[in-house]
Amino acid sequence: MYFYKDGFLEKKDLHISPDDRGYYFGDGVYEVFRVYNGRIYEQEAHMQRLQKSASEVRIALPYSSQEIENILSKLVHENGIVEGTIYMQITRGEAPRAHPFPKDAQPVMLAYCTDVKRPTATIQSGIHAISFEDIRWLRCDLKTLNLLPNVMAKQAALDHGVQEVILHRSGTVTECSASNFMMVKDHILYTHPANNLILHGITRAVVLRLARALQIDVKEEPFTLQQLQQADEAFITGTTVEVTPVIHIDGKPIGSGEPGPITRKLQNEFERTFAV
Repeated sequence: MYFYKDGFLEKKDLHISPDDRGYYFGDGVYEVFRVYNGRIYEQEAHMQRLQKSASEVRIALPYSSQEIENILSKLVHENGIVEGTIYMQITRGEAPRAHPFPKDAQPVMLAYCTDVKRPTATIQSGIHAISFEDIRWLRCDLKTLNLLPNVMAKQAALDHGVQEVILHRSGTVTECSASNFMMVKDHILYTHPANNLILHGITRAVVLRLARALQIDVKEEPFTLQQLQQADEAFITGTTVEVTPVIHIDGKPIGSGEPGPITRKLQNEFERTFAV
């Protein structure tokens, strides 16, 4: 498997400096791209989000957008990836440990592929979740390396024997540990507005676009855990989870306790966006 760091190389030849600010400060940004049929899905949208995240935390991209896209495409080709993901991160660079931005550090880009398959089983059957207080910082719209709160939330889900958490701030639902969240009530699709409290998910944007094309009413507005308990359907969206139904939350069924018709319709439409 080939990686990219200052060129294409095998994992055994890859070296990460202990002075990299991503290592001791989480001082960096990242993106995860999905590969379907050997092609990078929604690449332009991912690149736009990468540029925004890097700009907001004042990290200069080490290459132009076109150069990064060429590197990622070559990674997919060299690794023979037909279906999988690309992970890419850019840190502020290597410098002695000190909080202020270093003056001379050069941003460091690392990227690699996986051949992980689509989670078809959970896409079909749905998952269980618990609610969990959202303790993250107030710039969740930036895709940074500071993911310890997300890690703690995901582990809390696994500790409770479920697959995901529904994060909330004082009862107002935001998103999940590694995905966006939507619910359906009376044929209306609800999701938290794309402000600083959630990540502006690429799959989220695709699903909202598909919903509107299907003439499903969409409301991007906050809703509460109490309102969620009365939902007819619920699902998560994300690069690696696509559109996955949530059928139980906090031990209680959502609607019938089975994936709902609007969820199924959106799943089918989403699959058409990458089908050959």
